[in-house]
Amino acid sequence: MSLYRRIACLSTEAVETLYALGADDRIVGISGYTTRPARAREEKTKISGFSSAKIDRILAVQPDLVIAYSNMQAEICRELIAAGIEVHVFNQYTVAGILRMIAVLARLVDKQEQGTQLIATLQAQIDRIQQQATQWTRRPKVYFEEWNEPLMSGIGWVSELIHIAGGEDVFSELAQHHSARQRIIADPAEVVRRAPDIIIGSWCGKKFRPESVLEREGWQQIPACQNALVVEIKSADILSPGPSAILHGLPQLHHAVASVISAWQGR
Repeated sequence: MSLYRRIACLSTEAVETLYALGADDRIVGISGYTTRPARAREEKTKISGFSSAKIDRILAVQPDLVIAYSNMQAEICRELIAAGIEVHVFNQYTVAGILRMIAVLARLVDKQEQGTQLIATLQAQIDRIQQQATQWTRRPKVYFEEWNEPLMSGIGWVSELIHIAGGEDVFSELAQHHSARQRIIADPAEVVRRAPDIIIGSWCGKKFRPESVLEREGWQQIPACQNALVVEIKSADILSPGPSAILHGLPQLHHAVASVISAWQGR
């Protein structure tokens, strides 16, 4: 039986996963960025942002465990530990890491069977889409833009999902970097040179504006811009390293890739 009865979640994927495991009754506080499930925003107390939080708001919900994510929350975690709170920090940046996070979280709340079932569902989604993609003889080139000022390419699990979906991440060499600063594209002309067939925008925290992409100097010659394949995947669907990236982000990536394949086959 789990010893953790009052869990505070400082990251959105922890909230989503605990709900999916049927352990939402353990949650006493959530990140203000939480979007899944929608009812969590009504049912749970918002206690933090992502990289910022007031420790007294977290302590006020009296957690016996705080779930955090990445070095971006390191200072918050340090203060919580100093206050005597038990903290578990996840640091997943790959698809395998997402599945591992779910397995560990399931054990922490004594929901191993539900965790196994959730992982199997996600793996089946991956396998189904990957199998469809193997039938294609060409891979469309994909530029994934996580931020626009400055330009920033996609993180590790996003790059992996692009490949699973049947595409080729044109900045795959940057995806290995956990730090956003290391994924900055200093010269926008480099995107033009790599000539993506699809541009996917997922600006974390604000709405993607395809028209602004089309207005960038020299970008009109990019195949994606010429063929109106500049699309948005909402950040909540793919930039949170939890179930949503696979359940919601991956199908959208696959649909975008399939649309290019269909156009190529129709020529």
